[in-house]
Amino acid sequence: QVQLVESGGGLVQPGGSLRLSCVASGFTLEFYAIGWFRQAPGKEREGVSCTSRSDGITYYADSVKGRFTISRDGPKNTAYLQMSDLKPEDTAVYYCAADPTFGSTCSAFDFSDGMDYWGKGTLVTVSS
Repeated sequence: QVQLVESGGGLVQPGGSLRLSCVASGFTLEFYAIGWFRQAPGKEREGVSCTSRSDGITYYADSVKGRFTISRDGPKNTAYLQMSDLKPEDTAVYYCAADPTFGSTCSAFDFSDGMDYWGKGTLVTVSS
């Protein structure tokens, strides 16, 4: 059974840091494009970052460039989103997703393109 499970969310003060984890089961995360997305209350879902091992390209939304870093750990079958210098506008439910096509790459225009596997999300709240 394919599953993605996010964790690591919580309440953090502005300027703080969090690391989100996304554990995959039922498939090997290393071979696919993976992405992180978020949805704030009352807003549409937006792509935060996407990375592909097959072409070595990583994309970030302009709003998080220089503050967020996406990575993966093959042996642990886990993806991460390291978030620093967090701002109140980063408050959202964060989701990880994967494109289950072997050797998949990210779309620079729509990170969600091809992302068929989704986790249920983890809430990040940035507030003082």
